[in-house]
Amino acid sequence: MSLKEQQELESAFVMNTFARKPVEFVSGSGMKLYDDQGKEYYDLIAGIGACSLGHCHPVLTQAIQEQAARLIHVSNYYYIEKRGQVSQMISDLLNHGAPSPEPWKTFYANSGAEANECSIKLARLYARKKHVEQGKDPATAPRTVVVLQRSFHGRTLATLAATAQEVKQELFQPLPDGFVSTPINDIPALQTLFDQIGGQICAVMVEVVQGESGVNPCTQEFLQAIRNLTHQHGATMICDEVQCGVFRTGVPFAFQLHGVVPDIVSMAKGIAGGFPCGASAARKEIADAYEPGTHGSTFGGSNLAIASMFATLSTLKDQGFAESVSEVGDYMRQKLQALPQAKEVRGAGLMLAMDLADSVQATAPQIVAEGLKSGLVLNYTGPRTLRFLPPLIISREDVDTVMGMLESLLAE
Repeated sequence: MSLKEQQELESAFVMNTFARKPVEFVSGSGMKLYDDQGKEYYDLIAGIGACSLGHCHPVLTQAIQEQAARLIHVSNYYYIEKRGQVSQMISDLLNHGAPSPEPWKTFYANSGAEANECSIKLARLYARKKHVEQGKDPATAPRTVVVLQRSFHGRTLATLAATAQEVKQELFQPLPDGFVSTPINDIPALQTLFDQIGGQICAVMVEVVQGESGVNPCTQEFLQAIRNLTHQHGATMICDEVQCGVFRTGVPFAFQLHGVVPDIVSMAKGIAGGFPCGASAARKEIADAYEPGTHGSTFGGSNLAIASMFATLSTLKDQGFAESVSEVGDYMRQKLQALPQAKEVRGAGLMLAMDLADSVQATAPQIVAEGLKSGLVLNYTGPRTLRFLPPLIISREDVDTVMGMLESLLAE
């Protein structure tokens, strides 16, 4: 079916929640996508960071095909193949570089928002159980979750309430309460907040690198301050690694760049190579607050999802992606910084953003639109900011090619 026919059908029958670009992608391979006319594109957004192994990676494709031919779904009432192995793999990845490794337990969901919902619920449940064990009234248990301004944690009502951006929240009021925000990398403000309401705080939830607001990293000092304050006040530290996790920044999880260890970690996007999947993992002591019936999901951790995660994580772990992402990411960053149209480049690994110099007349949305015409799939997070989340398989040669295309585009 042609692009025009798809546009007509979607206009009539699909909710208008996305301003879709005028292209219909029908196939892909590695770094490249192809539209319904056979035109080739280099992909620098990878399904918003989800297609970590690129498009149609043979290991992932084979795993999905074989699993779909055997068993697609049975629900979480039963044991299935490889869920234990995947969970152990996630625990090992979370313990990467840890001086004293300890087991992590995982709950499987279908998206990053669901993973964050699980993490928030677990933090509140754990705080309540500790409160009750101390002989206190459960009604007075800490329930406030501290989040960062300009964060993004999802579009369910609770994760939207945790997303400290008024422009995203205002249309959907009233939102669930229990969230309070503080500026990113502002340690005095964080300290003041704990001084004022420390007894009410059950958790601090942060993106180690904020993605949707323009790839803004937390500093090591700020993350360490969060860790110290949550320890002092008996609260948990949640890292939302939905976008910055799973080797995206050159380590299994971005918090490992900074020498801190959180209590709960949310993940999704690249964890299954593009197959819908999310997960929330917690240290055993905290994870054990959940009991049968306190949380659940019909489709989370289905046979297909587990097979996809097993194939994706095994490939990322065993084929040296941590080293290659760091190396190629540094190379790409240098190439971006060398562009005369770059005002600032920031991020880590293959999660990068470039602010346009004041001399560039075109806006980031205009550059994205022109890039699509020239065969370059780009993304923007603001009027002057381009975001880059290429597949983790990208090579230095690929970087040279796409940076040449971008340089020509920006020079127009």
